[in-house]
Amino acid sequence: MKAHEAPKEPIACTLGAGAYRERLAWITGLNRSALQSVRREGPRLILAYDRGAAVRVREMIRREQECCAFLDFELDEGASELMLVITAPEMARDALVAVFDPFVKGSNSSAGGCACAARAQ
Repeated sequence: MKAHEAPKEPIACTLGAGAYRERLAWITGLNRSALQSVRREGPRLILAYDRGAAVRVREMIRREQECCAFLDFELDEGASELMLVITAPEMARDALVAVFDPFVKGSNSSAGGCACAARAQ
């Protein structure tokens, strides 16, 4: 999905409260051990991970696509690092800090995921 298109899915995470907390803890652990840098460019969050974390990063993407289908994940696997670009729909622009915040948990960045803080109640 392109950032300018309206999502077909609701802009909310479908995880229940317990599963959401577990997911946040899992992503925080991944970030503490492998996240190298974070930056935000409009509706995109760009995360650079250590190449050795490729299996876990792909697993995070798989899991997040199941519960936060409104987000677009693009992974570029370079020789020394993985670049993950997460794009939110334009209509979520006002909530991007909340949407992206869980993806940066455990990092040293304040770039402000399931990582989607827009969890359904």
